[in-house]
Amino acid sequence: MAQNNGYPDRSHLPTSPGVYIFRDAEDRVIYVGKAKNIRSRVANYFTKSGDGRPKIGELRERVRRIDFIVTRTETEALVLEANLIKRHRPRFNASLKDDKSYPYIVVTTGDEYPRVYATRATRDGRHRYFGPFPSAGSVHSTLDVLNKTFQFRKCRGPEPGRRSGVPCLNYHIGRSAAPCIGAISKPDYDAIIADVIAFLEGRVDHLIRERQAAMKEAAREMDFERAAKLRDELSALTHVRDRQQATIASEDSFDAFGAYAEGESACVQVFAVREGQIVNRDSFLLDNYAEAPADAVALQFVPQFYDSGSAVPREVLVATDETDEALAPLEGHLSELRGTKVDVHRPRRGDKRRILEMAERNAKLGLAHEKLVEESQRNQVASTLDALREELALPRLPMRIECYDISNTMGTNSVASMVVFQGGRPAKDQYRRFKIKTVEGADDFSSMAEVLRRRLERLAEGDEKFPAPDLVLLDGGKGQLSAVVPIFDEMGVGTELPDITLRSLAKRDEEVFEPGRPEPVILRRDSPELHLLQRVRDEAHRFANTYHRKLRGREMTHSVLDELPGVGPARKKKILEHFGTPEAFTNASVEELEAVPGLPYRVAREIHARLHR
Repeated sequence: MAQNNGYPDRSHLPTSPGVYIFRDAEDRVIYVGKAKNIRSRVANYFTKSGDGRPKIGELRERVRRIDFIVTRTETEALVLEANLIKRHRPRFNASLKDDKSYPYIVVTTGDEYPRVYATRATRDGRHRYFGPFPSAGSVHSTLDVLNKTFQFRKCRGPEPGRRSGVPCLNYHIGRSAAPCIGAISKPDYDAIIADVIAFLEGRVDHLIRERQAAMKEAAREMDFERAAKLRDELSALTHVRDRQQATIASEDSFDAFGAYAEGESACVQVFAVREGQIVNRDSFLLDNYAEAPADAVALQFVPQFYDSGSAVPREVLVATDETDEALAPLEGHLSELRGTKVDVHRPRRGDKRRILEMAERNAKLGLAHEKLVEESQRNQVASTLDALREELALPRLPMRIECYDISNTMGTNSVASMVVFQGGRPAKDQYRRFKIKTVEGADDFSSMAEVLRRRLERLAEGDEKFPAPDLVLLDGGKGQLSAVVPIFDEMGVGTELPDITLRSLAKRDEEVFEPGRPEPVILRRDSPELHLLQRVRDEAHRFANTYHRKLRGREMTHSVLDELPGVGPARKKKILEHFGTPEAFTNASVEELEAVPGLPYRVAREIHARLHR
């Protein structure tokens, strides 16, 4: 590509609205932006002053190629920008620290009889999603209230019930309306789901008023059983409302996005106001490497938040000085999501301004609290690593720890895991898994030797992605250690390769073994140093077992389904589509197998017997 003063050529960029994509020398996406005029907007980055943001100079120096995608409107550009940011997580864009970690509640409105459950999975356009929630705990507490109040079905699969036709325990304890046996009509079940959606959208007062009226009517008709049920539902809903934080004078519904940015981190607090009450407050931490100002962070976060499936209110409040024309694409996008007009603006007075300022203050406090927690954790980790260095007589601080474990079943599907802890924390992008290639049967010692040989060979090749660890920890005792020591000597660790400290942790008595030392090191049971080693060891064990189960499940799925009479390609496809993963299939109960659409009761029983023989 032609260069201009060392920068990428921009003559090919169009003057249309759309998205521009900056890539670095390794062709990684490092920034995504939207523009009314792509060429004009990109040109601002390459002026002497840039666009005023502190890190623009660094961004400019790293850009090697500029791609673009033309859209018909600015609204389309905004949607595409949000999608690309989620997909590529560019370093210079403000984005959630780990958006995959945020859970949602899904209402499967695409099913005839919808379900309600927590999920972290990819969104299905047929269903309604609510969230993101800041923690799994907040999701489970919400679901607990829903389960006590609304009798939606709890069974898995797009169709309710089991092939046996017997209703589940939830029906007998009043937690499910049992559409599987026709105990409720379709309109009545749809009314239950409509109430669930109203609850998740924050319209709790509406639900309370309905139940108060219904309870009085039931009492007048002397239907005391129904009145008691409505009383319990009313109590649960009132408890939710009483936990709300504040009220405002009007009965408006809106979301207020307060942001605070400091250095390369930012925090956004979302205050959800429904019918004049603050019904929820969520806090989100964002990476902000480009050091964008708070108002820009908030505006960039809004589409990320709503595109995740959150219900869009009539108003969205953001502390910004952008013109109505500049906010029009965002308003258009949110209006399309909601189905009616959405107003995005900055309130200048009254309760709405007070709520927005409250969100901003909380965002500042939230980021300060997070930094204190991180600083405290760093200090604690540094202290633990230093104590570990002293207790195990390590030559240096074990900043990078690699741990290895072997997993197999009676010698079959032997695999190994390598997990990495960097600075006392898991570095999951560095994890690796191995299929054992040269060892037959259940020989953990030889398998461990093979894996470490392969790791050191990779190190000898000079792979910069996987630098030499400060400590290699083996899950096992003297046997594993004795098998690996000759490999270290053979590969020239400490001479041709960097000096790497080797230890093993025996699970039975949590003893740490060192090469050449017959007696193990015993760490205090309650010491942070032992807890760190246990965390590393347990993570290696979990990662190895997960991989082993995946291979075993794949093998079992293949053998069971291919050998079983009555299961052809069509039924096999239905089974795999229904369960999603081999693990879910191999762990399925008889009832869950019976729930597979189109699978006869007899075949479901035979599959279960074959899986668990």
